[in-house]
Amino acid sequence: MNDSVLTSVMLPIALAIIMLGLGLTLTVADFTRVLRMPRAVLVALGTQVLLLPAICFGLVKLFDLAPALAVGMMLLAASPGGTTANLFSHLAGGDVALNVTLTAVNSVLAVITLPIVVNLSLAHFMGDGEIGLQPAKMLQVFAIVLVPVALGMLIRSKKPGFAAQMTRPVKIGSIVVLALVIFAAIYTERDNVLDYIAAVGAVALLLNVLSLAFGYAVPKLAKLGERQSIACSMEIGIHNATLALTIALSPSLLNNSEMSIPVAVYGIVMFFPTAAFAFYLSRRARTRTAAEAS
Repeated sequence: MNDSVLTSVMLPIALAIIMLGLGLTLTVADFTRVLRMPRAVLVALGTQVLLLPAICFGLVKLFDLAPALAVGMMLLAASPGGTTANLFSHLAGGDVALNVTLTAVNSVLAVITLPIVVNLSLAHFMGDGEIGLQPAKMLQVFAIVLVPVALGMLIRSKKPGFAAQMTRPVKIGSIVVLALVIFAAIYTERDNVLDYIAAVGAVALLLNVLSLAFGYAVPKLAKLGERQSIACSMEIGIHNATLALTIALSPSLLNNSEMSIPVAVYGIVMFFPTAAFAFYLSRRARTRTAAEAS
């Protein structure tokens, strides 16, 4: 897959379109909302930026993953929440406005935190202190993450009707792109794919389950409300796999298809625990509402 049209051209373009779609759903108010709910945002971001990489590091060590697979898992853990979190939060009865704010702030924050986690992981697992997401490459991450988001926000402010019409097609396109990229990543490593899935499948599944659990439990311990805790859980439990795959596969960034395998496997397995947890939360909420009504 190295230096192919898919990884060098199509994948960054696809990610840029996805981030443009995110921008079409955002307004300046989504960022300023932090001032109205600072505790919820700080708890969620603290859990995602500090606790989640630590949990992932523990899982990687526990399962003794190969160096490249370990870096791929850490890259995934450092990636911001995906826009799919908003959908699952809505289905589970979460505070979707908080989700939107967390996605917006986390996407900006990840431009700094993601390269730090990836470079530390490369140094620890591969002894690689020279190749990684150095300043020039960080600018590329900035360009493919924040520039399309800013452009989408500008379009929404100038053409709100057009932005509203494009939101659904872009979301559908995002799912299709993610599926194609996962297929391409697995096909590239097809000779070793079964071994890789056996190696990282349990880790990816556990990371998703633990992310959802801690994402819900920590806000609860911090005395946040039920809907805010659900929003935090979905934001922390669902990662932007397309961004992680782009960074792993792009010839100008990490350029390592083996690192993309954990992300691809996660992109497949994470839907099942997340959907089950969202169903459980929504059903529990309905039961509680019915009990209160009676």
